[in-house]
Amino acid sequence: MGIVYPKLNNVIVIDNVVIKEDELQYHLSWDWLMPVVEKIEEYLSANVGKVGYFDECLSSNDLDIRYNAVVEFINQHNESTD
Repeated sequence: MGIVYPKLNNVIVIDNVVIKEDELQYHLSWDWLMPVVEKIEEYLSANVGKVGYFDECLSSNDLDIRYNAVVEFINQHNESTD
């Protein structure tokens, strides 16, 4: 799902910008979370059989529900690609 950068000293690189891990806003901001949700929706559209739980959660208006669905999707995706 894109370039993977090494994690160094609680710092993450996103779009060539270095961000401290504690400055991430995915759990607080729709502006941060929605691009991730959109990428997951694109992936699910291309992989129809994997929708289920995520389809319902990703259409929620609750930021916490969407954030948790994104985290769960990423965890499951990482497990299936290992």
